[in-house]
Amino acid sequence: MGKSTGFMEFDRQTLKERDPAERKHDWNDYTIPLSDEEVQKQGARCMDCGVPTCHTGMELEGVTTGCPVNHLIPEWNDLVYKGQWKEALRREHLKNNFPEFTGTACPAPCEGSCVLGITDPPVAIRTVERSIIERGFEEGWVVPEPPERRTGKHVAVIGSGPAGLAAAAQLNKAGHWVTVFEKNDRVGGLLTYGIPEMKLPYEMVIRRVEILKQEGITFKTNIEIGKNYAAEKLKADFDSVIMCTGATVHRNVQLEGRELGGIHYAMDFLHASTKSLLDSNFDDGNYISAKGKHVIVIGGGDTGTDCLATAVRHDCESLVQFDVYDKKGAIRDEQGNPWPQYPKVHRVEYGHKEAAAAFGEDPRAYAVMTKKFVGDEKGNVKEVHTVNVKLKVDAEGNRIREEIPGTEKVWKADLVLIAIGFSGPEQDLIQQMDVETESNSCVKAEYGKYTTNSEGVFAAGDVRRGQSLIVWAINEGREAARECDRYLMGATVLP
Repeated sequence: MGKSTGFMEFDRQTLKERDPAERKHDWNDYTIPLSDEEVQKQGARCMDCGVPTCHTGMELEGVTTGCPVNHLIPEWNDLVYKGQWKEALRREHLKNNFPEFTGTACPAPCEGSCVLGITDPPVAIRTVERSIIERGFEEGWVVPEPPERRTGKHVAVIGSGPAGLAAAAQLNKAGHWVTVFEKNDRVGGLLTYGIPEMKLPYEMVIRRVEILKQEGITFKTNIEIGKNYAAEKLKADFDSVIMCTGATVHRNVQLEGRELGGIHYAMDFLHASTKSLLDSNFDDGNYISAKGKHVIVIGGGDTGTDCLATAVRHDCESLVQFDVYDKKGAIRDEQGNPWPQYPKVHRVEYGHKEAAAAFGEDPRAYAVMTKKFVGDEKGNVKEVHTVNVKLKVDAEGNRIREEIPGTEKVWKADLVLIAIGFSGPEQDLIQQMDVETESNSCVKAEYGKYTTNSEGVFAAGDVRRGQSLIVWAINEGREAARECDRYLMGATVLP
């Protein structure tokens, strides 16, 4: 695959980035495409490794390894190297309905399991993936492909995030009439309102949705099943239903002062910011502004990073991100995090770079645990009190965080964003759909089958598995569509 000596001749190169000091003033895509020649060199780095692991999605000790949609990565790397871009696009779409989403916002566990990555920087798989699909759109190769026949069956998909879109796309290919219901005013779920515009532009979502519409899929926005469309009526109106509503119940912090004004969930902050931007370029004022504020982000993950980038663009006064974990090393720990697991290493993401450009240093504070919030006389947060912690293992083998005496600190803050993930799906719809749940509150539906206890009702994505990656959502949406097709027709034509 690729050029037999390519991994020795060419250095790893990912998408270029605009200058952080400049891009922090706008909401445009922060990346810059590589030239075709540069992408071909990255494809050439894909070595003839014999038994590639990049495309084999699995979970090892709870860590995603390889690509959950089983992307034909070595094949399209080779095709790009040879200049066969259109065939590379066809190979991309065989396993992934939306390579533009994964090529933009997936953390690329495929690269973590790249064989070349054992000794050298891995192949820039995500960069090649996005370059192929963008070339496809530019050349006009991505066109509507409606099914040649219709089965007469009608399927409702609840939720228009990556799982819902993937399920809808596959069911439509099988010839079923598909209607996607979205509770928000725009299609895309967290693709639209959970990932900021400069990281995943809404135009990228809507151009794909327009193709799906032309292929025959119906989208209905501002409809929340169980509220303005009864769940029982939905089950009566459609031959089958697939629940793809995500896991959107925020994890909270139960601390003194949590009720103070100015403390928000990260996703509420991101959602309102994106909606106001798309609706009016912020002229309507319907968002949580960070302008002139001392901002603290609690949580060291991707959502926290998105909050950093958004707050910088709002022109905040100061910015700190708390990470309860120690700073990771530059290389993976071969004992606790061996290849081919996704490498747990220190990363400097786009939001960190932009915060550093704005304030002169990386915004992260490590091994910090929040103790309480203190407010002013008006009931708004003014301080966050913290202490440093170290991770220990007790006599029973439990991992605990021990406070370090003398490390107490008070931070000035008038906007606090909680970005510590989600605990599970909303329960109202689950109860109205009369489906059983697991102990973690997610819908009970076996992986690979996706059937619930309610006849004709399936569940896929985060609502079934809990908070996870875009690529897992696409995997489950595709597979749930296959099982739904089997249910409706007695056999299935879907992969």
